[in-house]
Amino acid sequence: MIAVSDGVKDALVTVLGVPEGKVATLYNPVVAPELKRLAREDPCHPWFAAGEPPVVLGVGSLTPRKDFATLVRAFARLERPDARLVILGEGEERAALQALVAELGLTGRVDLPGFAQNPFAFMSRAAVFVLSSTLEGLPGALVQALACGCPAVATDCPSGPREVLRDGAVGPLVPVGDVDAMAAAIARVLDDPPDRAALPAAVERYDAGSVLDATCAYLEGMASRGRRPRRPA
Repeated sequence: MIAVSDGVKDALVTVLGVPEGKVATLYNPVVAPELKRLAREDPCHPWFAAGEPPVVLGVGSLTPRKDFATLVRAFARLERPDARLVILGEGEERAALQALVAELGLTGRVDLPGFAQNPFAFMSRAAVFVLSSTLEGLPGALVQALACGCPAVATDCPSGPREVLRDGAVGPLVPVGDVDAMAAAIARVLDDPPDRAALPAAVERYDAGSVLDATCAYLEGMASRGRRPRRPA
């Protein structure tokens, strides 16, 4: 069996009882060769123009599992009245999120522009990317944001964020659903951002070429183990 993260692998072993030796981790190739070119394109959104205030970015389907409500509430607690929040995506939670934005008095500071064909253009210009999910397998958007050089904050949900952020060395990890912890982590990154140029190196293992090499090596190893020596005639 193949898992897309070590967290998924651990779940297969501990929850389903799959023998550990029968599960391998092979990451999804979420960093494609064209990512850098797409990241340089214009997002065509006025908040991302040069000289504008910092933008906090969320990307994903507007569903309960992505828990963008916690992100909106955390944004409301930021002591940065100049900051703005953009959440890209569509889904069943749109109406509820729009109502929450209005309830918290954030109209004009939060935008839900819908699905974006090229989210990388937004990622490369955002001040911080936030993954607020309650559950993941491998959070591709988090990987891609880092590949675009965008600092990140993520919930420590099962599974993937802790792997991607290397136990918090690459970006802060916060408990799932913890509004105060998320707000504090976003504020820390806004106040003291990491070196954006160094972030892509942290996710090189998710590069399509690296994943292809790892997959070929795995399959070759499996084929070698499956070959039986010929008996002499």
